[in-house]
Amino acid sequence: MKNFVVKTIANAGALAVAIWLLQDITLTGDNTARKVLTLIVVALLFGLVNFIVKPVVKLLTLPLFILTLGLITLVVNALMLMLTSWLAGVIDVSFHVEGFWTAVLGGLIISVVSWALNVVLPDED
Repeated sequence: MKNFVVKTIANAGALAVAIWLLQDITLTGDNTARKVLTLIVVALLFGLVNFIVKPVVKLLTLPLFILTLGLITLVVNALMLMLTSWLAGVIDVSFHVEGFWTAVLGGLIISVVSWALNVVLPDED
């Protein structure tokens, strides 16, 4: 349970950094509390997408992973971020990623920040 909470906090922090750095990734809300709640919902949604969809996509694109020496990971991360943006729109959460290249850069930022936060935050169960 604690591991789930730590990963969600790391995802939320990484998403917040990407939102802060890139103007085409937007998260809106009436006040700060609403924005934080929206960020947590998006982090949970992003974690769910990465848990369910990403392994299937990685398996289906295994030849591309081998051919590109893993660089296709940037594209897969971008697609997961765009899927999260689409799902957020479906459930009426005010989070949006505008464009594929913004998603690539956002996925890169989220990967680096999430990795750094997972190193710093405790992860024992």
